[in-house]
Amino acid sequence: MVDQGIVQAIVNPISGTGGKASIARALEGMTTSRGDRVEVVFTERAGHGVELAREAVARGVRAVVAVGGDGTVNEVAGALCGTEVAFGVIPCGSGNGMARHLHIPMDTRKAIDVLNTGVVERVDYCTVNERPFFCTCGVGFDAQVSHKFANEDTRGLVTYVRTTISEYFRYRARHYRLTIDGESLEEKAFVIACCNAAQYGNNAFVAPRASMRDGQVDITVIHSFDLPSAALLGARLFTSQIERDRHVTIYRGSEIVIERDDDDVMHIDGDPVMMPARLEIRCHPSGLRVLVPDAEKFA
Repeated sequence: MVDQGIVQAIVNPISGTGGKASIARALEGMTTSRGDRVEVVFTERAGHGVELAREAVARGVRAVVAVGGDGTVNEVAGALCGTEVAFGVIPCGSGNGMARHLHIPMDTRKAIDVLNTGVVERVDYCTVNERPFFCTCGVGFDAQVSHKFANEDTRGLVTYVRTTISEYFRYRARHYRLTIDGESLEEKAFVIACCNAAQYGNNAFVAPRASMRDGQVDITVIHSFDLPSAALLGARLFTSQIERDRHVTIYRGSEIVIERDDDDVMHIDGDPVMMPARLEIRCHPSGLRVLVPDAEKFA
């Protein structure tokens, strides 16, 4: 982002818990300190962010900024993988996992300031059956919670916690066959989370040591746990100490295969998706250029 050009902001008007009109007004016609003019466009349906981002790349814009939550981030960033177009985030979703990992401010004004003061760095992205993800994808309990949460009338952390508690009493661990960089093992797991970034969002650190710059995926396997253990496991999830829990095993690798008994739901960056029984996960090192705060260091 050194020459004069266009920054395309793609706004999801219904993501998260608040309206986006004021953010759009702040961005529309803005000129960054680098001389780039910001143009704003709104998504109109699921998948529209991908189309708009691809159109922006074809136009030769300098950067594309996702204004929304992790679903919007997934759509927009997915269209930029492997290109030289920089990706930015103004987080206003429910979890904001990628933005938090990259130390993008949650405060909207400060996030907009990153368009002026930030630097472009290269980070890894991952794919599951060739579908891109940037924070996590997973099978098991968290996928079921994502599926139920997506159908709730309200969003936000309170709704998510309520849904999680409700589903806990219904869900049972399942058998999986894992192949990690060619080595196979069997697991009976409550959750298998494949992590490019450290957290789901909302500072829930499912893979505290995960990095977006190491060419690896952290695979967090959570085994069945009783109700008294749930509180400690939850506390460790939110204090970056989940790897200390006796119900948790974390593996690492760059190519992972997960095989389950049937086609079923999984989550991809928090969004529930019906996927085949066999899942192939790969890390793509340094495949995305992202705009991050200049003063921050991230993994």
